[in-house]
Amino acid sequence: VQLQASGGGLVQAGGSLRLACAASGRTFTMGWFRQAPGKERRFVAGIRWNGITSYVDSVKGRFTTSRDHAKNTVYLQMNSLKPEDTAVYYCAAARGSPNPTYSRNYDYWGQGTLVTVSS
Repeated sequence: VQLQASGGGLVQAGGSLRLACAASGRTFTMGWFRQAPGKERRFVAGIRWNGITSYVDSVKGRFTTSRDHAKNTVYLQMNSLKPEDTAVYYCAAARGSPNPTYSRNYDYWGQGTLVTVSS
């Protein structure tokens, strides 16, 4: 399975962006991670096949992940963006239905898309 992430860019604080991740095949659990400069890659959001979602506390109420099974695509709607959201965002896919918060549970990774939030 190949993943293609898109939608990153430069936005002012308080603005919005929507990331998309298109998969070349069927996937089950999908996740979003981000890596800020000089920091480790961290979990942001995840969505299981049945639509159950999970989020890191710092984005709850601001970010929403959703999926379109017909298009094999998952989305990350990011609202009220803050400068600390600046990072390269990666999408990931797992064949099964593991805990979505751990990067080790994913089988496939996209190439990353840069999100820059200016203050």
